[in-house]
Amino acid sequence: MSTLAPPAHLESGYATCAGLTKRHGTTYYWGARLLPAAQRRHVFAVYALARLADDLVDEAAGQEPHERAAALDAFERRFRAAVDEGTSDDPVLAAVAASVRECRIPDEAFTRFFDAMRRDLTCGEYETWADLLGYMDGSAAVIGEMMLPVLRPDTEATQPARALGLAFQLTNFLRDVAEDLDRGRVYVPQEDLRRFGADPWARTATPEWKALMAFEIARNRDLYREADDGLAALPSGSRRCVATARVLYARILERIEAVDYDVFSGRARVPTPTKASLAARMLVARDPERIVRRDRAARSLPVTSPLTTDPEEQTT
Repeated sequence: MSTLAPPAHLESGYATCAGLTKRHGTTYYWGARLLPAAQRRHVFAVYALARLADDLVDEAAGQEPHERAAALDAFERRFRAAVDEGTSDDPVLAAVAASVRECRIPDEAFTRFFDAMRRDLTCGEYETWADLLGYMDGSAAVIGEMMLPVLRPDTEATQPARALGLAFQLTNFLRDVAEDLDRGRVYVPQEDLRRFGADPWARTATPEWKALMAFEIARNRDLYREADDGLAALPSGSRRCVATARVLYARILERIEAVDYDVFSGRARVPTPTKASLAARMLVARDPERIVRRDRAARSLPVTSPLTTDPEEQTT
């Protein structure tokens, strides 16, 4: 028989989820700030679950893969028990469980998510774009699907939501190449590295590396444009939230371009004042989609253009 967590326990959990999002997922945080409080807390809860699971895989210093796998398994069991019971001794998991139950987020989404987290423990590279997409289905696209019951679209919006999750994660991959190398991982398809003659392990922005990055950024912007098709399906508050996060994330790509694709010397960041300013503009905008349409990611040439797919052209 399920029970409900005490209100004070839930409030403590949601406050911690908000803090995790503000500290580690600032783009999500500024977007969620435009939602009503009742919806906002669900965004924070989904983000917190993903963050805590990811930390078990990435941040467990000194632990062997089998030890991290055991910790992830235990975390998943605690999460599922919290959903089944409606509460947990851990206030964060109690809040996450409350959001999952209230929003009726499908269980299979979490199965795919945890399977992808386990894959990070054994797989350090992906041969093709299709292979990488297979991993990103559970690590990124599924997050977009989890958010749909929170954002409450008026019409079907699954594919744009998946595209936005993929776009966000690919942006992370391109920004965090050096950080991922430190963990023994390369999230750029091996076929693309060979095609452009680029070597991330050299940690140098060579002409070949710059050409590769230009190609991947064009691919990334294709995903943002695909995601933009779903904005019209969202009610006003959700539209402003998603539009804010989408524009801010896409601007990371511009920051990468501004440093001539040198992602090895530092982490491309969008300054907090810029995030706050855009959120304020979105809040009062009569047409948030207009701001999105003016964004570079909405106007760039698609990756299928000869200008973005010919390695020799890109290196001249």
